[in-house]
Amino acid sequence: MSKAPPLLQINRLRRLMIGPVSLVLDEGDCLCISGASGSGKSLLLRAIADLDPHEGQVLLQGVPAEAIAPEVWRSRVGLLPPESSWWLPRVKNHFRDDMPLLLEQIGMSDSILEQPVARLSSGERQRLALMRLLSHRPQVLLLDEPTANLDPVNTRRVESMITGYRRAHKAAVIWVSHDVEQVMRVANRYYEMSKGELQPQEIEGQQWLS
Repeated sequence: MSKAPPLLQINRLRRLMIGPVSLVLDEGDCLCISGASGSGKSLLLRAIADLDPHEGQVLLQGVPAEAIAPEVWRSRVGLLPPESSWWLPRVKNHFRDDMPLLLEQIGMSDSILEQPVARLSSGERQRLALMRLLSHRPQVLLLDEPTANLDPVNTRRVESMITGYRRAHKAAVIWVSHDVEQVMRVANRYYEMSKGELQPQEIEGQQWLS
């Protein structure tokens, strides 16, 4: 019996200053990436999401991105950028009828769905953008500093929610973070991006989220 392909496979990806990058992620993996500002972390995520031109190949369960309709790829390989876009006036207009998780898990009540987007704080937008991304049930999450604007309590809430989603849906995560303590809590693999390349790092004092 042949072995099933990995959930996500990246073969010699290049994009401007990045690469070549080759990675394999299996179901349940959480790979964290850190590095100096401007080192290419966000560009790498955008290339994997097929939002920017790039060389090399990215495959989902053995199927290359070019064989999947772009809108389908971006729902299965979902990117959470540092600044999310909101194009309709109220929060509820951006969600389907069913929510992927309870809003109370990220410290919110259902009443926020009635709020105008313009009244949201940066932290509220960040948490709701993550919830919106999860509503598409992606198989791979590309998270670009998803807790950068959050206080410690809401940071831990988001970490727990992402970890729970990853385990429940057998999803894989690539998580850009500058917080080494966060890396120790959420990652099973860790890389430093330098000069456009990923260098594997040890995760010392790892503290798995329950």
